[in-house]
Amino acid sequence: MQYILALDQGTTSSRAIVFNREGRIVAAAQQEFEQILPHPGHVEHDPEAIWESVLATAKEALSKAKLSAEDIAAIGVTNQRETVVLWERATGRPVANAVVWQSRASAAICEQMKANALEPMIREKTGLVIDPYFSGTKVRYLFDHHDGLQERAELGEVLFGTVDSFLIWRLTGGRRHVTDYSNASRTLLFNIHTLDWDDELLGVLGVPRAMLPEVLPSSHVYGETDPSLFGAKIPVAGIAGDQQAATFGQACFEVGSAKNTYGTGCFLLLNTGEEPVVSRNNLLTTIGWGIDGKITYCLEGSVFIAGAVVQWLRDGLKLIKSSSEVERLAASVADSDGVYVVPAFVGLGAPHWDPFARGAILGITRGTTAGHLARAAVESMAYQSRDLIEAMEKDAGIQLKLLKVDGGAAINNELMQFQADLLDANVLRPVVSETTALGAAYLAGLAVGYWQDLGDVSRNWALEREFAPQMNAEERDRRCRGWRRAVQRALHWEEQ
Repeated sequence: MQYILALDQGTTSSRAIVFNREGRIVAAAQQEFEQILPHPGHVEHDPEAIWESVLATAKEALSKAKLSAEDIAAIGVTNQRETVVLWERATGRPVANAVVWQSRASAAICEQMKANALEPMIREKTGLVIDPYFSGTKVRYLFDHHDGLQERAELGEVLFGTVDSFLIWRLTGGRRHVTDYSNASRTLLFNIHTLDWDDELLGVLGVPRAMLPEVLPSSHVYGETDPSLFGAKIPVAGIAGDQQAATFGQACFEVGSAKNTYGTGCFLLLNTGEEPVVSRNNLLTTIGWGIDGKITYCLEGSVFIAGAVVQWLRDGLKLIKSSSEVERLAASVADSDGVYVVPAFVGLGAPHWDPFARGAILGITRGTTAGHLARAAVESMAYQSRDLIEAMEKDAGIQLKLLKVDGGAAINNELMQFQADLLDANVLRPVVSETTALGAAYLAGLAVGYWQDLGDVSRNWALEREFAPQMNAEERDRRCRGWRRAVQRALHWEEQ
């Protein structure tokens, strides 16, 4: 019996998971790596630490499952999306730290682009807004801060990639420089209508085409692993950015189906079918996946700080010793007692798109305890997600009846119940919560015939628990009014 290995390279850790034909986890391994914070609002990673953690967890997962390379039908890769890695073609060595999707390092570049009235053109071609979140401005930032780097890139000596590209370059021993449609659509350099890198966009940011990866479908045999890594070659056959992978893993194949991932950030995607929907409410139009010659588009809302607020409670405020303790601390109080935490540590994403917002705690009194702070921090994930869904419903002209959820924080029952209450909609949590890795596994397995079609994927989806709304409308409106007031105080805090 063969299996699929999924490599899930996230913002704070790397995971490797072995899945069987039923889409169930056989073995898993996880490893955190360092977050490099050189300046306020700047976030970096060491690409070598990323690679080492991916390789170590892949080997550990295979060892736990007592499997060898011959037992693996294919590898799927999913990744933190807009994070930028630049490396030397000749050696494979990174030329700088990776600039992480959360980083606001390129905020000044974005402000200049807005001043040059480029937003309408960029929005039309890419489906994105001008924001430091996306990859293209990060490449420009690296060029501006490393002498001679742009010239080397123009000569083809330095390659660009999102994390998937870097990993596949390493996995294949430098033989394949590729990405998929979903990751390419997050760069500000890719035209989501022509499905190609766009010369006008490349010109705006001064990014040479010579450094860009080949863009291929999300389910496709890209190459094989170097035999030295796992003892034999394994096909690498699936790629998707983490949020698109989670949407695929949740079997959101019908137009109008949606999922929300509660990870480091919160990411809500709604399947809009084979035609891109232009957002009028500050959401993103993005490519979900390319498979079987068809492109599936999604509307997306991105929250930058979700589960990361729990890390802040742990590492910054020292209120808890481990992230798992937050549920108990938050449950020590009946509610947040009017306290709101707006976790705009690196600005706010959709629907505000304010890189100059900063975090705020509002409503503190003498009676405020660590429990209230913890509860307000956890609830901020649900409030931010509600903001996204309100915008999405306006764009798509629908009312969401149910929401599939996944990600680390989705195991928090209090949070999922609060989310159902705020949305006045049912929240569905699947048996397999590692849907990001599962989506990458499905894409890889479909490419090699391990699974036959999307029907196989849909049949594997199983409900673990459903949360139905219990809050009355008056209470819901009161709490949401308080949240909106709190957000207003966090906006435009940092001077530009």
